[in-house]
Amino acid sequence: MSTILITGANKGIGLELASRYARAGNKVLACCRKPDTAVELAELAKKYDLSLIPVEVGDDASVAAMAATLEGTAIDTLINNAGTTGPKHDQQTAYAMDFEGWADAMNINAMAPVRVMHALMPNLRASDNAKVMSVSSQLGAISLDRPIGYAYSASKAALNKYMRLAALELGKENISVGLIHPGWVQTSMGGANADITAEASAEGIIDVIAKLNTSNNGGFWNYDGEVHPW
Repeated sequence: MSTILITGANKGIGLELASRYARAGNKVLACCRKPDTAVELAELAKKYDLSLIPVEVGDDASVAAMAATLEGTAIDTLINNAGTTGPKHDQQTAYAMDFEGWADAMNINAMAPVRVMHALMPNLRASDNAKVMSVSSQLGAISLDRPIGYAYSASKAALNKYMRLAALELGKENISVGLIHPGWVQTSMGGANADITAEASAEGIIDVIAKLNTSNNGGFWNYDGEVHPW
C-alpha cells in the first residue's frame, strides 16, 4: 500500500479522500490547521493507519516544522487540497478588489502547494513512484471566460502554470505532477446547491491519481477523468 499526504484533510473533499485512502489500507498523513478539532479524522485514526498532522500551509515555518516531523518518511502521493475562496464575491470583481484578500488567496491557493511540495521533496524522492496532485479549479483555466471570483480564479491559474512547468523538471526524477478540477462540490466552499457530493468528487480524484504517470505527467483533468482544456 501507499503513503498519502493530504492537506486540508479535515473537511469536505479532503476528509473524504482521507477516509477512502485509509479504508483501502493506505497510510494516510492527514494535515489540517487544528487537528484537535478534527473529530472525523480522530475517529478514522482509531480504526485505520491515519495520522493527524498540524500545519498552516500558508506559513513557511509551519510547513518546515511539518516536514521535519516527516523526515525519513517516503511519501508516494502528495495531494494539495487545502484552499480558500478568497475575498467576498463583491470584492473580487472587475470593479472592486480586496487586495489583502487577493494576496491571501494567492498564498493559500498558488504558493502553498509549492511550499508544501518543496518542503516534502526529500520524501517524494524516497518513493519509487511519487505523485503530486493539486486540486485546482476550472476557473483557473484561461480557456474558460467566466467573470466571477477574480482573485480565486487568478490564484488557481497561477497554480496551474507553476505545476505545469514543474512537471517538466520533476518528471526527470520520476515524480509525476498533475492538476484536477474537483467539480462544483457540495462542501462549505461549494455550497449546498453545488452539482456533486464530496463522495463523488473524491472517488473521481482517486481514480485520476491512480492513472497519473510519466506518460501523462503535467496533465489537467476533471474529476471524472476527462482532460480539462487549459
